[in-house]
Amino acid sequence: MTQQLTENFVVTPRVDRTLSTPRPRRRIGTTRVMRTYDPEGDRQKVAVLTGALPWLKEFHGNVVVIKYGGHAMVDEECRRAFAEDMVFLRTCGILPVVVHGGGPQVSAMLDRLGVASEFRGGLRVTTEETIEVVRMVLVGQVGPEVVGLINEHGGRAVGLSGEDGGLFTAARTHAVVQGRPVDVGLVGDVVAVDPTPVTTLLEAGHIPVVSTVGPDASGRVHNLNADTAAAALAVALGAVKLVVLTDVEGLYADWPDRESLVQKIDTRELAGVLPTLDSGMVPKMAACLRAVEGGVKRATVVDGRTPHALLLEMFTSEGTGTMVLPAVDDANPAPAGSAGATVSRTGEPSGTGTGRTATPQPSRGPTDAQFDAVPTALPTVLDPATGTAGARTDSNRRPLSGRAPVADSGSLPTDRQEVN
Repeated sequence: MTQQLTENFVVTPRVDRTLSTPRPRRRIGTTRVMRTYDPEGDRQKVAVLTGALPWLKEFHGNVVVIKYGGHAMVDEECRRAFAEDMVFLRTCGILPVVVHGGGPQVSAMLDRLGVASEFRGGLRVTTEETIEVVRMVLVGQVGPEVVGLINEHGGRAVGLSGEDGGLFTAARTHAVVQGRPVDVGLVGDVVAVDPTPVTTLLEAGHIPVVSTVGPDASGRVHNLNADTAAAALAVALGAVKLVVLTDVEGLYADWPDRESLVQKIDTRELAGVLPTLDSGMVPKMAACLRAVEGGVKRATVVDGRTPHALLLEMFTSEGTGTMVLPAVDDANPAPAGSAGATVSRTGEPSGTGTGRTATPQPSRGPTDAQFDAVPTALPTVLDPATGTAGARTDSNRRPLSGRAPVADSGSLPTDRQEVN
């Protein structure tokens, strides 16, 4: 019996597992490739994110108007960066509104059609024939291209023009050449804004893209300067910020000294030096002045040739470009520690201010005689509820009043005025 049991069992020798191949690692779920250990890089990334938090909180739920033009519209990298910036803003709960020009595209189409382009005082002479081309290019070509670009990057952009829903009402304007008014045809300035079409799109989660043509009171369509149209819309929407993308770094106190870049300037000082600036900067700085005097908290001219310059301006304390801030009332100075007493580069209260304050001096541009800063009323804002017109007021600001100087082309500008 014992012999039979022994034959039925196989004796397995004991294996020392310490000398065998290690058991495969236990895996649960999926694993990822671990990034390189870089504590300094990690600290920098965290600093960027936490540094943006105050600005994300400030701008969240508020309107920011961006005037889109210049190099940012033609360089492929800048175009892509601009679209990403718009989607980023909207994803963060900020309400971007894009106002675009298209002067180079209009000129190219006129050349194809054999129609000569003529400029007086920096403004395109716009005839009955030309205005149809302007409408076709801005509303039918440039606007849809901007909308498509934003949507390709995940946004929900919708295009409209100043003609849609009574958004803009224009009044015919003129150029000033050597101190004299010159007729430029169907070129207008925005005198009234009904923001309802834009606010409706914003409430629906869209990014409005506005083409700058608009009718006068009789329904006759005019060509509008994109800078001044953006300023008028920013005022009507109660925007907290206007950003003007252009082809220069900002305003220089003493061009061509690149170290004289002005980081911030208040409306009183800007109004004083505006007639002395190079003609290419006048409409941009005038738009910023118009916006801030109308109640917009800050307006900044930013170099659109730098990809993502918009994000650098909005979400860093250093910012970029030239910022225009409200002037402090000398009769009622702000208390110590307030934003009016000491203002940082971004316009926020601080102990010492982070930006370099520069006093602009007259540039080597046109003389006072070559500019005629014509005082005009800021655009009327139409009440969506009643459809009636009334001056926009703010509890902390005076009723809208201001001016929109018209540039003269008496000398070669350092930055061409963008006209449609």
